[in-house]
Amino acid sequence: MLIAAARRRVAGLRHPRRAARIARALWIAWAIIVWNVVFDHVIVVAGRSYIAAAGRAAASATARPADMDDWMRPAVTQGLWIATAAGGAILLTGLAAVRAATPKPEPGPDPGAFRTTGSDTVKVTTCALRRIP
Repeated sequence: MLIAAARRRVAGLRHPRRAARIARALWIAWAIIVWNVVFDHVIVVAGRSYIAAAGRAAASATARPADMDDWMRPAVTQGLWIATAAGGAILLTGLAAVRAATPKPEPGPDPGAFRTTGSDTVKVTTCALRRIP
């Protein structure tokens, strides 16, 4: 009974519209994660470069001490641009792939073109709506 309920639930996820919605959500999540990782990496690399420059300045008697703002402010701007480009590329690629993979609804009969009278279904066309003199 529990397995049957789980199978029904998983089968419900296989419907094209629901699957496309889940795929879109996963691509958006992936783009956000990549944005955070890339931005963090740029900041970490700039921080390590600053620590190395500060260490070299402390070891040298003639070098002036490194200013943290000189290292980190450009890194924040660079990190924003690089992370946005990476996340945006992933987002656009993913959403385009989902759109291309999602089956288009097939054109079917107009549901308003049929009328049920008792047990019979009658197709109503424009000819039936003309006034006969």
